[in-house]
Amino acid sequence: MKANPEISSLLINIADLQAELDWLRKIVDTRLRLYFRAESPYTDIAQILPPNLRDSDGAYARCVRKHELGFAERLVLITALAPHLRPEVLDGFFARNKTYDRVFSEFGGVRGSVHAGFLPTGETAMFLLAGSDLSRRLLMEYLFDLDFVFRKERLLWLEAAAPHEPQWSGRLVVAPEFVAQFTTGRMPEPDYSPDFPARRVRTQLEWQDVILPPHTRVQVQEIQDWIRFGPALMNGMGLGKRLSPGFKALFYGPPGTGKTLTASLIGKTTDHPVYKVDLSMLVSKYIGETEKNLGKVFDLAESRRWILFFDEADSLFGKRTEVSSSNDRYANQETAYLLQRIETFDGVVILASNLKDNIDAAFSRRFQAVIPFPMPEKVQRHQLWQASFSPETPLEEQIDLEEVADKYLLSGGAMMNVVRYCTVKAVKRGDAVIRKPDLDRAIRKELEKEGMMWL
Repeated sequence: MKANPEISSLLINIADLQAELDWLRKIVDTRLRLYFRAESPYTDIAQILPPNLRDSDGAYARCVRKHELGFAERLVLITALAPHLRPEVLDGFFARNKTYDRVFSEFGGVRGSVHAGFLPTGETAMFLLAGSDLSRRLLMEYLFDLDFVFRKERLLWLEAAAPHEPQWSGRLVVAPEFVAQFTTGRMPEPDYSPDFPARRVRTQLEWQDVILPPHTRVQVQEIQDWIRFGPALMNGMGLGKRLSPGFKALFYGPPGTGKTLTASLIGKTTDHPVYKVDLSMLVSKYIGETEKNLGKVFDLAESRRWILFFDEADSLFGKRTEVSSSNDRYANQETAYLLQRIETFDGVVILASNLKDNIDAAFSRRFQAVIPFPMPEKVQRHQLWQASFSPETPLEEQIDLEEVADKYLLSGGAMMNVVRYCTVKAVKRGDAVIRKPDLDRAIRKELEKEGMMWL
């Protein structure tokens, strides 16, 4: 039987984690022995080398190599992972100080509401790394800096400590998606929810299936060029000091002209997932919740090479109002927060609007591209009609698509509604033929939606 590569990789990853946890167990035992001046074969935990993962193809090993994690970084990471994998490895920290009849404060750690094991905190990590050596402890603080790989890649962080308590009392948290990746070998997509108001958008179409004006297509290509060459410009050519990070674009035009489809294709052809932010779920009536929910989306997107797509962006990115009430003031605060997050986001952000003038001028100045998606011209409409119907459902002879394209100003999205209606009718009849009366009826419905006249 041929081996399943996915299962083989998972088994390799399990072996790597087992070796790393055994290393952690030895570190914990040694640190406690040295701290309490008990007999130990080591005089420093640095003598206990971590497992060699150089040639491993497991998910954990790939992460260690990708981020070039050294001794200290790996020790913090596996300590944070231990409660998810083998919580008993940390049971030594439950030892009590007999003098004061309580736990040792220097061990840190907290108890979960349900989990019976030891949940490590920043204090736990510092104790393992430095023991009672204050200078070494202070030198290790870089591990939790905002620009260090743990926070920058949203891999691991310290939970916020209670007000006025030491920062190291916050719990060590590994991002749930990385816990899943290290245990299953796959990075799961985040669940769409009020806490994460965005969902991934995909398409089975290709660029040849999209009919866009030449000037629109050229500007769209500029976004793809930036995704491909932007990192080299920012880093290798020294422009990072002069240019704002990332790429911001505005797509504007009537509904159904291909804005969402184009964003999806940009992601598909550049291998960057596209997440569409649900603004209706994002905006909260509770003060500060909008910023909090949006912050979660941006924080995750920054480490995943995501393209963020805001459809109907006018609702949150529109012109700021005069301050006549507390609600107006908070709305303007939300806009200011969005400006700041977009300004510092180093990925691609695409806003979509029906009208360019609906977007706040403060946002417009920050766009690297403002791209029109106009209603298709006659020739483009004809091309869209020809490409829309399935070869499995032929048109009856009375239908002249060139004439239809000439008479009716419809968007590509409206055309697909017509195709859907006619195809269902054809399948229901059992002859799989697109009939002119069905086509006329479907076009009339679309025109009525837009308040246009049926000819």
